[in-house]
Amino acid sequence: MSLPVNISDLLYQRIVESTRIEYKADWNPEPVLHSICAFANDIDNCGGGYIVLGVEEKDGMPIFPVKGLEKSSLDRIQKDLLRKCNLLEPRYLPIVETTTFEGKTLMVIWAYGGDVRPYKCPIAFPSEKSRHFEKAYYIRKMSSTIRANANEERELMLLAGKTPFDDQINRRAELSDLKSSLIAEFLHTVGSDFYRTCLDRPIKELGEDLRIVDGTTEYCKPVNVGLMFFNENPERFFREARIEVVDKPEPTGEHLQEQYFTGPLDKQLRDALRYIRNYMLKLKITKIDGQAEALHTWNIPYKAIEEALANAVYHKAYDIAEPITVTLTPECMEILSIPGPDRSITEKDLKRFHLVSKRYRNRRIGNFLKELQLAEGRNTGIPAIVEAMRSNGSEPPRFETDSERTYFSVILPVHPAFRNETREVKQAIKPTRTRRRSSVEIRAMVVQQLEVNGPMSMRELARRLGYAKVTNTLSAVVKKLIAERLVRLSDPEHPHSQNQALILT
Repeated sequence: MSLPVNISDLLYQRIVESTRIEYKADWNPEPVLHSICAFANDIDNCGGGYIVLGVEEKDGMPIFPVKGLEKSSLDRIQKDLLRKCNLLEPRYLPIVETTTFEGKTLMVIWAYGGDVRPYKCPIAFPSEKSRHFEKAYYIRKMSSTIRANANEERELMLLAGKTPFDDQINRRAELSDLKSSLIAEFLHTVGSDFYRTCLDRPIKELGEDLRIVDGTTEYCKPVNVGLMFFNENPERFFREARIEVVDKPEPTGEHLQEQYFTGPLDKQLRDALRYIRNYMLKLKITKIDGQAEALHTWNIPYKAIEEALANAVYHKAYDIAEPITVTLTPECMEILSIPGPDRSITEKDLKRFHLVSKRYRNRRIGNFLKELQLAEGRNTGIPAIVEAMRSNGSEPPRFETDSERTYFSVILPVHPAFRNETREVKQAIKPTRTRRRSSVEIRAMVVQQLEVNGPMSMRELARRLGYAKVTNTLSAVVKKLIAERLVRLSDPEHPHSQNQALILT
């Protein structure tokens, strides 16, 4: 197999946080096995980590040019690694890949968060012939692997059998629900060498390499995160797993406009952000006497919205049937997700903008978003929001939840320069109700609606265009678009399926 991440991004820590990477100049079984055990225990639910052999380090950073491994040693290292991993309890095997970087051979060990934690491993290897090893639990603390103390061991025991929802098997889905085309697009986007061969391989092998399938040979199923990113309609499996954007210029709700964004989570996020940027953000340019640069002020800075919405997608509980909602009023934008933050984050922490979660709700969603460069590294989102608001001259953001942690709200105040304006809603589509539309107009509107909102059913499309039902003209336009391959069905084998959606190609 090939790594699902780009080796250059991994070495330069562009995608994976430094706390989740270790560099080793050569094969040293004892510390490597301890780190594999710690990453497998994944006490913070951050998705495990990577160990790169053949790279010297200083203060946690790789030294370039990389040293590399002798090619003649690769087979010996892998065999010894397998023997040592068999000593883990319960048994655990990481994913190992050899690759090249700047002409040097490296070995990357991907130690993902294990399914049957906690794991323990030998403290030392006194003799190859000895079968009795004292074993202990190891965990990661910041960028170090340490032996767990008594309290940390109890914490690991509490995690036993508790696999995060995004990493659980979905028993209602089939392997065919994972789309090779979406996997290929992801691998191409992240720059993985895996992309070159992925379309020629069975979906089961692809899924195993990406760890988006699990189970036995005779009962292999997708895991939830695979369906969230590599299925065209995740709402089939996770009700209301979408983003709803509401523009509410009047308190009465008059002229209110809603847009729904569905599809794979990364597409939802990109489409919602594109819509917000194009239709909801406003810029004022003020010339200052005696200064060459003009002052650029936004009603709400895009960077703050991008971080807040990415955090909502990352931390939402997808086993709860509630969408993420973004509501813009003349006073503020509110981004609401369900449920709230971990109880370890206090009311005082919220006011101090110190939202450092002890444990992540979704360990795999965050990894995919980071690899796609749609989310920042660990605990950097909130500071980025605060800084974006400050740089724009806006009031500070507010973070709210309740005592039961049933919701989390990020409130971004509109800049005072825009507060007293009479705001008109910028409509992505302006239906013409006073005259009959031509098929050319309907065609353009269908394409624009699918581009803005993503996949949708015929009934929803008709409603968006202002029709009470699907008309003959609309049906004819859609059929022609399908014939021209500009639009396709999400499930062409079952054209009358209730879950059928139209997708812009």
